[in-house]
Amino acid sequence: MRHVVAADWDLVVIDRLLPGEVDGLAIVRKLRDLGKVTLVIVVSALGASAERVRGLREGADDYISKPFAISELIARIEALNRRQEAKSYSPRLQVADLTLDARTFKVMRGNTVIELQRREFQLLTYLMRHEDQVVTRSMLLEAVWGSGYMLESDVVDVQISRLRTKVDKGFRPILIHTVRGVGYVFGERH
Repeated sequence: MRHVVAADWDLVVIDRLLPGEVDGLAIVRKLRDLGKVTLVIVVSALGASAERVRGLREGADDYISKPFAISELIARIEALNRRQEAKSYSPRLQVADLTLDARTFKVMRGNTVIELQRREFQLLTYLMRHEDQVVTRSMLLEAVWGSGYMLESDVVDVQISRLRTKVDKGFRPILIHTVRGVGYVFGERH
């Protein structure tokens, strides 16, 4: 149990009947008691309606009765992720004194308006949505340019350089940081 509740997971798929007579719902309750909003799917041979209702009321986001097809589990995970992404989407982003409004295509650093081209805007949006996370060049290529670009392409480095000039040059704190050999981190670094 402690391995599940000690870490911050995006998603937990847990069985109701675990070794040692531990009910998976005890772990779900512990997660919720700790205030964790981790997505939880309970899988169980206990498939009666009352058991499914109990699982959902105890804090599970979904409950699947055994036997089930892996494709169904994957589809349910995708559905939960779509809902989670829709909830977390905000058209207005802010990191330090940098603001981005996706509705108006407006970017400001303090009181200074920053003019960006379309790809620069998409790149900045992705970086801001992944604040304080290491993002690789391949992640940026996929998100901004699509899967048609080759990994050997220096398009990401070129666009990051342009974005740095517009977003960081002459401003404090610096927000775009290189993680050598890996990619980039966006946010205030202390």
